Amino acid sequence: MSLGSCCVSGFKHEGTPSGKTQDINGVSTYISLPKGDYDKTKALLFLTDIFGTNLPNGQLLADSFADNGIAVYMPDYLNGDAISAADLGSGKVQLMEWLGKHGQDVTRPPLDKVINHLKEQGVQKFAAIGYCFGARYVTDLVKDSIIKVGVVAHPSLLQYPADIEMLNKSNVHFLWLNAGEDSMMHNQERQKETKQITSGNDKHKHVDFPGAGHGFAIRGSPDDPKQRADADKAFEESVNFIKAHL
Repeated sequence: MSLGSCCVSGFKHEGTPSGKTQDINGVSTYISLPKGDYDKTKALLFLTDIFGTNLPNGQLLADSFADNGIAVYMPDYLNGDAISAADLGSGKVQLMEWLGKHGQDVTRPPLDKVINHLKEQGVQKFAAIGYCFGARYVTDLVKDSIIKVGVVAHPSLLQYPADIEMLNKSNVHFLWLNAGEDSMMHNQERQKETKQITSGNDKHKHVDFPGAGHGFAIRGSPDDPKQRADADKAFEESVNFIKAHL
């Protein structure tokens, strides 16, 4: 699946993140932890879209997961080279050129460094959530049996039908948050394929958001009632699914 202009559109959210950024095994990582006691053997890997941590949107979402008792780690797996927040919706982004510099040979090693460090610190169970670009890596972590729970929202860069077939056979608890009007899912056949991940597999869940566009769960407009409601529901579904199965 290719990426289109929808991946560089959306809205910057307002707010002050409450977590902290620190170096983990050489990787800059935004960390948001629950207040009070929490299970330190569990962690959520938050895998951003192409804007990385440049937009506050991801950090604010990470803080919300932490407020619900989940320890969150957001690695800068884009190596300090995310798309600038100033370019959000500008039409100036040379997306294919950027993608060529951010293949899995470049972006996967930072994830593994953070995961290995967290294991050394006593983390035994991982969940991962990925938005758009980040969903590719959640899918890979499922394939590599690294995570116990996976969540993707309006994913990009997946291979059809190969990734869907792999996910359908997986025993990892998996939640797919589907944008009903996602330009990445440009035909009914592809929309139909995604629903196959729940076929005969009670560990998988597919939630459709009719009328929602690509990026709705992380870059939707908070001033638009429908977009806000869809984003809130996507977050609620994610929290409940992760807490139930991690």
